[in-house]
Amino acid sequence: MCGISGIISHQGFDINFQQLKLMSDALIHRGPDGSGVWINAQKTVGFSHRRLAIIDLTSDAEQPMHYLENYSIVFNGEIYNYIELKQELKYFGYSFRTNSDTEVILAAYDYYQDDCVQYFDGMFSFAIWNEKEQTLFAARDRFGEKPFFYNNDNHRFVFASEMKALWAIGVDKQVSNKMLSNYLITGNVQNASNNAETFYENIFELPAAHILKIKNQALQILQYWDLQKNNILKDTEENVIQKLDELLHDSVMKRLRSDVPVGMSLSGGLDSSTLLHFVSQHQPKVKTFSAVFPGFEKDESAFIKKVVTHYHVENFSITPNEKDLVDDFEKLMYHQEAPFQSSSIFAQYKVYQLAKENNIKVLLDGQGADEVFGGYLKYLQWYLLEQLRNKKVNTFIAQKRKLEQNFPDFIFGINHYLAAFFPSRAAKALSIRAEKSSKANTYFTNEFVAFNAGKNYNEKPVVKTLNDILYFNTMQMGLGELLRFADRNSMAHGCEVRLPFLNHDLVSYVFSLPSSFKIQDGFTKYILRKTMQGKLPNEIVWRKEKIGFEPPQNQWMNSTLMQDYLFEAKRNLVNNNILKPEVMQKNFENSGAHEPENLNWRFLCASQL
Repeated sequence: MCGISGIISHQGFDINFQQLKLMSDALIHRGPDGSGVWINAQKTVGFSHRRLAIIDLTSDAEQPMHYLENYSIVFNGEIYNYIELKQELKYFGYSFRTNSDTEVILAAYDYYQDDCVQYFDGMFSFAIWNEKEQTLFAARDRFGEKPFFYNNDNHRFVFASEMKALWAIGVDKQVSNKMLSNYLITGNVQNASNNAETFYENIFELPAAHILKIKNQALQILQYWDLQKNNILKDTEENVIQKLDELLHDSVMKRLRSDVPVGMSLSGGLDSSTLLHFVSQHQPKVKTFSAVFPGFEKDESAFIKKVVTHYHVENFSITPNEKDLVDDFEKLMYHQEAPFQSSSIFAQYKVYQLAKENNIKVLLDGQGADEVFGGYLKYLQWYLLEQLRNKKVNTFIAQKRKLEQNFPDFIFGINHYLAAFFPSRAAKALSIRAEKSSKANTYFTNEFVAFNAGKNYNEKPVVKTLNDILYFNTMQMGLGELLRFADRNSMAHGCEVRLPFLNHDLVSYVFSLPSSFKIQDGFTKYILRKTMQGKLPNEIVWRKEKIGFEPPQNQWMNSTLMQDYLFEAKRNLVNNNILKPEVMQKNFENSGAHEPENLNWRFLCASQL
């Protein structure tokens, strides 16, 4: 895990050591264990690297790394199957001087060329310069766990793990008013129709599962992988449980590969508890880290204690408060570089800080399971919708009754019935409603509303099956933002986060299962629960409530300290001609971290850009 950056010259633009050093210094938090700078003989290409030493701690594994007197690489992330790949490449005649996964990438690229990414199980962003061909090859992992930002103009192509490295060498820090208006009005931090767009003009992000190539100043971006959401397999529940157990075990074991200690985030929910089960089989004294909020209705302390007791592991907990939030908010925004949806991101930030304070540089985390297994309550309606569309009336009636029993607030109304039979019209109606809602907002100045993002920002997916919405949230909008939060929060403390639920073989397999394996008998993530039945305490396996790592945001926001901080944030937005002056006299109702109307929180984030 590291920070990478680089410059490719166009039209004789001069590359020098100082520029690359500035980029590297901006990313020092991502790699406090070392740094390196390289410029080719023609001074047309330069790479810089900040190192967080995780695998092969020797100086042999330092970057930029060179291979076969032709290739040079900067790499951020981990290739978890590097040991297996290394053996295969040795069979093909390759030799290695290090024990690093970085060198395996270089050998794989030499042998497989652009197709090398198909063989990687990992989280990664990397750039390889081919001196002989005078080409740049860059790639990002399938789900976008590791970042890759770039700016391209007539003089140079520059890239980095974070945008602050681009700003360090003079790339304009110009806020995209379209993205900002979209965020303030809707709360969205992504443009689902264009994942390359960022909150800053002329800075783009290489989308997940894409490669980037440059030759003769021509920039080419191609998608190399996608989830198949329509290839549904038929199998028995017993076989699926066995297969899922094997895939989870293999994913966790590979993500435990490290030359430094590995710990775990633990929330007390099904996902992190599942990972602890598999980790404890091979690392029984693993340290776990949690955020707890005693007295808060959504505090998970009791569940955390139950799991920790069950596996006899050590747990470290932290209780962030509103003073911590005010003290750390500017620092948090500095690392995130863009707005985020709620204070749950801050709670995560403090958990990763706690891990680093206890000398843990690698953490396993349960992110991705909800999007893959159908864990969010919003998926319930889409599951029932699929049953109606497939004319499984008896299944629909029986499953609807069970969902209503487990979730008293669950409603499947007339609009849902219509959406089942007219999905395209439903998507269009939702898009129109979102567009009208964004234009009806009266808090913003006319000048700012003129930047309203427009139709493509409000487009909703056509959902005919449960897999359709799971795919949308996994590959287009939803998971990507969570991965951004985790990457920046962990790297702010020089800590690496690994996500076993995002092994691509595991994800592909779960997507191939019928929807009844994901939602059944009134429960979300049904097949994961069945897989863990008898392994975890039943109180964890069959929990009905869904708590999304939630701090007491409402309580924090109502405190005098936060109210004063919010007042200054709104005044800043008024001074920047974003909010109308009369907003200063209006008291907006505070909300919980995961409630849709979270205006005050958006004001806080937007004021920091």
